[in-house]
Amino acid sequence: MKEWQGKLGDKEYIVRELTLEHLDSILRLQHIVLRAMENDNFLSPLTIGEYEDSIVRNLMIGAFVDNELIAFRALAVPPVDEQHLGYDIGLSQEQLEKVVYQEITNVHPQFRGFGLQKKLGAIIMELLDASPYTHVCATVAPFNIASLKDKLSQGMIIGALKKKYGDMLRYVFYKKIHVARNNGDKLIEIPMDAIENQQQLIADGWIGTAILQKENTWYVTYEEKGTYI
Repeated sequence: MKEWQGKLGDKEYIVRELTLEHLDSILRLQHIVLRAMENDNFLSPLTIGEYEDSIVRNLMIGAFVDNELIAFRALAVPPVDEQHLGYDIGLSQEQLEKVVYQEITNVHPQFRGFGLQKKLGAIIMELLDASPYTHVCATVAPFNIASLKDKLSQGMIIGALKKKYGDMLRYVFYKKIHVARNNGDKLIEIPMDAIENQQQLIADGWIGTAILQKENTWYVTYEEKGTYI
């Protein structure tokens, strides 16, 4: 089994694919992360069954320090139903079966601040490069700045902004796994709290490609989408 190694301060860590033997550790870490969150609207926890499915499909990696699971990142192959994120970004019915989701990332509170979420993201995208999937999708709540930066750092872009999971407002991110994106020439910066303005831009064929802060206001940078879908 392939492993990746690194350091978090003076602690060495190892990243490897997770197995069903790690399920108890996964659930325990998820519980710790949920208890430590200031805004539980930012995270939708997974069920035991969802974790089992990701593990069986070899779509879950974890970071270990002294043989203890301190972070994990999971992908998932979603059911093709009316809630599929592929519909939100304009994919056809035929494309949906080759879509994978970036499902969840949990990092133990004691190991935050080292960029571990970003490091795990780079590894998971490395695994996808050798996969048969064509698109990776994810959802992030507005103003969840750490997760927004994480998705953008992987080359993912915003293709929708709408309510998901009942009544939760989410950006829908996506990336074409085997295709590079050409940057657009026209840019517009919209305040992150201007929801209707962003939704109209997306409806007019723009995509979100960056975020930035000016004084105390967060903005989303939008570009014309072109043929990137």
